[in-house]
Amino acid sequence: MKPPIALFGGTFDPIHYGHLFSIKALMAELAITEARLLPCHKPPHRQGPLVSSQQRLAMALLAVKDMPGVIVDDRELARDSLSYTIETLIDVRNELGPNQPLCWVMGLDAFAKLDSWHRWQELLDYAHLLVMARPGAEWPKAGPVADFFQRHGTDDRQIIAAEPAGSILALNLTPFPISATAIRKQLLRGERPRQWVPETVLNFIDQFQLYRQ
Repeated sequence: MKPPIALFGGTFDPIHYGHLFSIKALMAELAITEARLLPCHKPPHRQGPLVSSQQRLAMALLAVKDMPGVIVDDRELARDSLSYTIETLIDVRNELGPNQPLCWVMGLDAFAKLDSWHRWQELLDYAHLLVMARPGAEWPKAGPVADFFQRHGTDDRQIIAAEPAGSILALNLTPFPISATAIRKQLLRGERPRQWVPETVLNFIDQFQLYRQ
């Protein structure tokens, strides 16, 4: 079996160290050698991003330039429809074949609302789900998502390399105490949050005066 590939979806509006440190921690924790960031073009569950898809793609490329094993995958930008995760997973699976282990990485806050996702019960047909703790988020204790985890959850970390898809693994990695929302507010005030955002990304934001109004 091939080493698993981790897939990180998100708006990355803007990309920040919370994203990057989570990727590094997960790759180290699970011995993953390839991770892909997939900027969302048209998010189905939230208001559209404040800057264009191409600008968010450019910032993601700058942020991971010196991160070995991390690449940016722009396939969602090639679709003009809503960026449904199930369609992205089907596309990646068709590209890489039936035996490649795939892991879709998501926060616990998103997982708790998984039953609102398009064709959510089919996700495990194409990938494992890696669910990362989030501040203030709790595991669902009842309802369809709780039942889904009860059926497919596992503590066996080896399974993500032994099988191409089908399991849900909970991860308690240390969360990074910042959000893109908080960063956008700092940028709007004219601040330059170097402790949260790579310098190359801040330079791009300055160049195009993003998040200023």
